[in-house]
Amino acid sequence: MKILLVTLLHPLPTNAARGTFVADHAQLLRDMGHDVRIVNPLPRLLKYMEQSRSTLTGVAKAPKYFEHNEFEIHAPRYIAYTDHPYPWLTARSIRNRRRSIEKWLGDWRPERIITHTLWPVGELARSLSWRWNVPWTGVVHGHDVDVGLTHSTTGKRIKSLMESANSMVFVSERLRTTAESAEVQTKKAYTIPCHSEMDEEWARSMKKWNGRWRRESIDILFPADPRRPEKNHYLALQAGEILERRGWIVGMTTLKQQPRSIVWDRMIVADVTLITSQRESGPLVARESILCGTPVVSTNVGDVATYLPKEFVIDNPTPEALANACEAALEKDWQRSPVKLPQRVSSRMVSQQWSSLLQGLEEEE
Repeated sequence: MKILLVTLLHPLPTNAARGTFVADHAQLLRDMGHDVRIVNPLPRLLKYMEQSRSTLTGVAKAPKYFEHNEFEIHAPRYIAYTDHPYPWLTARSIRNRRRSIEKWLGDWRPERIITHTLWPVGELARSLSWRWNVPWTGVVHGHDVDVGLTHSTTGKRIKSLMESANSMVFVSERLRTTAESAEVQTKKAYTIPCHSEMDEEWARSMKKWNGRWRRESIDILFPADPRRPEKNHYLALQAGEILERRGWIVGMTTLKQQPRSIVWDRMIVADVTLITSQRESGPLVARESILCGTPVVSTNVGDVATYLPKEFVIDNPTPEALANACEAALEKDWQRSPVKLPQRVSSRMVSQQWSSLLQGLEEEE
């Protein structure tokens, strides 16, 4: 099947950490035997504007065409302003990229369009769907539902995109129920998580920490860019400060725009991965940390409560509660009771779900 993947987020030549979940999905679709092309529209901005958000790093000077994992990527530019005060302008600008996309594709035309995130790339996906008379599927990872639906300027447009798509995929059941509670009436709704797999080079079994209690150096991994406010880096620092008061020598490692191989290396050497986010769709880093053999302590976000032991999922996060959970993670014998990720996040199960979805669209035609 010919599939056009339209995405707001995708790894860039100078920011390999950006949108890795989309690159993983493209690879999964190709492994399933589909012919996949990728369009990654990027906003026009100056270099200094990249500082406003870590996901914008590398956008200002990104080339119009580049290659990633043997995929050719087309990155047309559109006009957008911070916080989208004029959503009609952004929507019109991104829809006007159709001609450049058709020129890039040549005679190739997709049978399906899949868009990762909805605003504003869903406007382009919907426009191309009408132009080529092919079905399109929207994939929501968090922001569109958690923030976008209630946004004063983009909320109505995001709801319209969800309701006009031939099918909607939510990466967690929480996102799906949140959209339903906002009275979004989708034609078809599916819950399909992002898959999690680990290369053999980095895969490790979980082991009990060995060292002098409260007199040893420990490495805590904060698996996010501290500049992103929703990641709540300050809370992690407060938890680390309490651990130091108890006698630990705490080192805290953060992740910014590192390639995944470096991310996994840092997960392997860490003693505990600490997630203090206020909202997440996965988070994928929690699963990857477990596959690397490192225990995870997390606020109750995303789907962590479905596989992490209860004592390591903090409902009312305070620095003391997180510090206590970190010590419990160091003390626990993980070899006797390892964390097992649910089968639903394996590449085999996710592939089956996407096959069922795409076949269902095919039967409708």
